[in-house]
Amino acid sequence: MKTKKGFYLALAALILAVGVVTLGSFTRLVDAGLGCPDWPGCYGHLTWPDEAHEIVAANQAYPDMPVLKGKTWPEMVHRYFAGTLGLLVLGLAIYAFKNRQEEGYPFRMPMIMLVLIIWQAMFGMWTVTLKLWPQVVTIHLMGGVTTFSLLAVLVFRLNDSWRFSDQTSAALRSLRGWIIGGFVVVFLQVFLGGWVASNYAAVACPDFPQCQLQWIPEMDFRQGFNFTQHVGPNYLGGRLDGDARTAIHFSHRVGAIITMLYLIALSLMMLAKKSKPISILAGTILVALVVQIGLGITNVIMSIPLAVAVAHNFVGALLVALLAVVWMQTYPILRDRRSQERP
Repeated sequence: MKTKKGFYLALAALILAVGVVTLGSFTRLVDAGLGCPDWPGCYGHLTWPDEAHEIVAANQAYPDMPVLKGKTWPEMVHRYFAGTLGLLVLGLAIYAFKNRQEEGYPFRMPMIMLVLIIWQAMFGMWTVTLKLWPQVVTIHLMGGVTTFSLLAVLVFRLNDSWRFSDQTSAALRSLRGWIIGGFVVVFLQVFLGGWVASNYAAVACPDFPQCQLQWIPEMDFRQGFNFTQHVGPNYLGGRLDGDARTAIHFSHRVGAIITMLYLIALSLMMLAKKSKPISILAGTILVALVVQIGLGITNVIMSIPLAVAVAHNFVGALLVALLAVVWMQTYPILRDRRSQERP
């Protein structure tokens, strides 16, 4: 297996990113986003208050936000996982800097990820200090999805044996515009999912396929997509009325239909290339799509079971990463000349 320096570090970071994305979803779904009212510690502790005297002291220091033991540990475990991922990304950036003169070695991507991980740390802090302001929560989610996707692409970039041959890449290149479109559609749909979660709109439509026993329920799109909500109140549990949350949820359902139709069309075009590697990618997209749709429907029918909701969040991130990798495969393998196209 031909790999470049830093491959195994990138692979470890990608595996850890799976944990970070999953833990982030779990933390949000169990309403533990404010389980620790301070940052980077938790009620002034490096972990979280656990002993009786520690809890008493924490409750005295934060009388408006008493300790809830079931919500402190998910938040802090997620922070430590994210912090460890940040160190691995720093290591990847150091590798990139040291090997910047090597032909074909990815330099810009690790540097972009380093900036992104610092950005993520800031938004993690603002998620707490701004009390789950939906704009910050959603951007923080998308930053995590973007980091996960870039790590997936970097793993392939550092292992040429996982890349398509130039001939296969050329066959796929004719679909590059469609592939980029698919990436954008899936990314926007995941963004909508994040907006649903940050505004607690997941249960706004408790039935399927209708919403509140109607095909077109009462909705308030103006308030539902008001991205200028003021900073200040505690957004735990959400502050929008029912019609606004219904508009958000309904939009996510419409987005799911658009995403489904687009990815089916893209997969059929990929299968038409009659290339085994391209067909495997197309089949993987279809399988992930079917799983994601099934998870979304199950969420509604079963009233957001925790395991299903976490899986729904992760498969959404996986679809974004998968489309990013497919996009990368439309470029020729970087061998020995900087003049070749870069993904």
